[in-house]
Amino acid sequence: MNRTRILAFKNKPPTSDGDGMIHREMGSPHQSKSTKKRRHISQTSERTLDAPEILDDFYLNLLDWGCNNVLAIALNDKVYLWDASNGSASELVTVSYEDGPITSVSWAPDGRHIAIGLNNSHVQLWDCQVKRQLRTLRGGHHHETRVNTLAWNNHILTTGGMDAKVINNDVRVREHTVACYMGHQLEVCGLKWSSSGKQLASGGNDNLLFIWDRFMAPSNSRTQWLHRLDDHTAAVKAIAWCPFQGNLLASGGGGSDQCIRFWNTHTGVCLNSVDTGSQVCALLWNKHERELLSSHGFTDNQLILWKYPSMRKMAELLGHTSRALYMAESPDGCTVATAAGDETLRLWNVFGTPEVAKPAVKLKPEPFANVCRIR
Repeated sequence: MNRTRILAFKNKPPTSDGDGMIHREMGSPHQSKSTKKRRHISQTSERTLDAPEILDDFYLNLLDWGCNNVLAIALNDKVYLWDASNGSASELVTVSYEDGPITSVSWAPDGRHIAIGLNNSHVQLWDCQVKRQLRTLRGGHHHETRVNTLAWNNHILTTGGMDAKVINNDVRVREHTVACYMGHQLEVCGLKWSSSGKQLASGGNDNLLFIWDRFMAPSNSRTQWLHRLDDHTAAVKAIAWCPFQGNLLASGGGGSDQCIRFWNTHTGVCLNSVDTGSQVCALLWNKHERELLSSHGFTDNQLILWKYPSMRKMAELLGHTSRALYMAESPDGCTVATAAGDETLRLWNVFGTPEVAKPAVKLKPEPFANVCRIR
């Protein structure tokens, strides 16, 4: 503001010869610094699998990738498991016609158990190692209509339904309903817990985004939520918590909104809004770089990789011929799976390979040799 100089250039820039080559003096400090190699982002999917009869429904959540590297996908009334480590596929369950179709799937944090939301308002819990159903969540204060979305927080399974309810279920106890968050007016289609497990974000077809505090006791008062955010002008399904900043949340709006918004969930302030030009179906953060991936519907059904916080487009990935409704990230944070109404499941190597530190041979121990280095 006081117009003081921030940077002053004292040395002349290096001169170039006729070939456009820049001459530097030997021993220049710039040569010793290794420049970061630019990552190649493939514009096409590296693998395409069939996903017959997958439901083309914006409000459902039919794809999830567990920590044991197994991808779960719901195809109408069936759940299939695809082991990404060896490429083998198996059927977990076919639900009955009266109960189905399947409307949501979500792996528990242990990578062994999975929750399956159904059209009939029930939620089934399965042990995938032995392929056995453990229990069904229903009754009491549970949902009255289909369960669109699921989110785990340790032993708490949070469910969001077409009945606008958001319910916390303690899967360890018989009377599993432990909290019910009332705020949405229409069906809930997006749910995500923060990495700390203290805040829950929920999005709905009422164009609302809510932030709930895990330790704020639900009551009948209208102030049980932490923040009620109404900036979006279409359904909010795409929700993603930032892995490198605990109170940063990204949300995406549907067809008549098309915006990605960034929120400080402590204050409820909208930090930025970017018009993507198409329906935002899903969002994923890169675990290794400050990047965000969005999947879209009409008109191009594309994936867009954004640099954060500048929101510069780094890549657009085309391939789906129908809106890319469902998106999941591999446990190592490198591969992204997308599924669409075109009945394909595509795998994209969009986030690159994380750098692996090579163990250096040292003759003498250095000071702080046992301290973990942070890249």
